[in-house]
Amino acid sequence: MNKAISNILLSGFFLALMNVLVRYADNYSVFQLIFFRALVTLLISYAVIKKHGLNPFGNDKKHLILRGVFGFIGLTLYYLTLKHMPLAAAVSIQYLSPVFTAVLAIFINKQKMSWFTWLFYALAFAGVLVIRGFDARIELLILLAGIGSAVASGAAYNMIRKIGKNDDPNVVVFYFPLVTLPLVLIPAINTWIWPKDMLEWLILIGIGITTQYGQVFMTRAFQHSNLAGVAIFQYFGIFYALGFGYFLFSETYNWLSIAGMFLVIAGAVGNALAVQYKAKKEAALNAKA
Repeated sequence: MNKAISNILLSGFFLALMNVLVRYADNYSVFQLIFFRALVTLLISYAVIKKHGLNPFGNDKKHLILRGVFGFIGLTLYYLTLKHMPLAAAVSIQYLSPVFTAVLAIFINKQKMSWFTWLFYALAFAGVLVIRGFDARIELLILLAGIGSAVASGAAYNMIRKIGKNDDPNVVVFYFPLVTLPLVLIPAINTWIWPKDMLEWLILIGIGITTQYGQVFMTRAFQHSNLAGVAIFQYFGIFYALGFGYFLFSETYNWLSIAGMFLVIAGAVGNALAVQYKAKKEAALNAKA
């Protein structure tokens, strides 16, 4: 379990570095940043697939493509919020994705939600309202983009659930950049600017590399431990975001905005703990039966 926690914290650190690099690349369009991220992850993912002798095009092509499309929409909107919203606020709103994952699962995967799930999700949304209401830097349109990113991410996660065991996880990872590249190519070309020095090249390539490492450590964490128990530690990303935002971008927050961020996290973590408790209780009852 300790190794799994270390892996999930490392995953959060690399994804936080990716967020920082996106902020530093503020003179590039969202589409060009996504292009570089997708290109780097495509090459790395393809090498992994070839190493394992897998079919890169998979079996459940319909849901693999839909996963890629929803992932592209979510990533585009998320990068937009990173560029135009304080770092920790953007990360906090992205934590709504488990909310929409569960809500959309009612319709897509026919799953049921208990009353305490709705309660914790209401708490998370209350946190978003507090963040928006007490931080004048957050424009309504950008806030809606952040929520839209969480919705699209929730849809993408449900597509992964639909795929299930029909395809290897490495193929699922590979399809994200495979679908993203043709979708982002024309917008990226239309807004293209060439990096002016080696540092900018390193930033653009670094976005892809940090993303890949973040995904690798996350996969390792979930492969070797209880899903709900490890997932809670993903929310430590808010501390990375607060720290990087303060020291690198001189971002500060009033106490009410910080309270809003932690309401979002409390809602998500509370639900994860409740689901874990319910699963253990049901397992104990089944063992006695």
